[in-house]
Amino acid sequence: MEQHIHFITLGVADIAVSRRFYQDIFGWQPQENRHNNIAFFQAGGALMFALYPKESLAQDAGVENQSSGGFSRVALAHNVRSREEVDTLFKQFAKHGVTITQPPQDVFWGGYCGYIADPDGFLWEICYNPFLEKSADTTRTKPVERPSE
Repeated sequence: MEQHIHFITLGVADIAVSRRFYQDIFGWQPQENRHNNIAFFQAGGALMFALYPKESLAQDAGVENQSSGGFSRVALAHNVRSREEVDTLFKQFAKHGVTITQPPQDVFWGGYCGYIADPDGFLWEICYNPFLEKSADTTRTKPVERPSE
């Protein structure tokens, strides 16, 4: 299997609420599509981010639809270029009433990160990682050499 991820799809309780969250809070623009029961967002490069009703996603995958709540065992991440950008985003999240599960802080490996939850409780790590280099168009990241300890 080739080393690619083409889609990340979240099973959500209410497509309209989730679409508004990603549009209004993250500032993402949904892709045009003719179906109201799914939302697509371009997520850099060839990666697409999708929102789909959780019942439909469970049925599609042939699994039981578990009740929501608790830790989903998945965290998505959005890396930014500076500590200040992390702080700015968290101020905006707080202003909009977004659930902040972990305020930004220095982390053991040398980064600066915090966590928020979307309307369905999916976790997002918002992070400045000084050991990643982002391309000019932000579609790619690559590790950089860490200084010797």
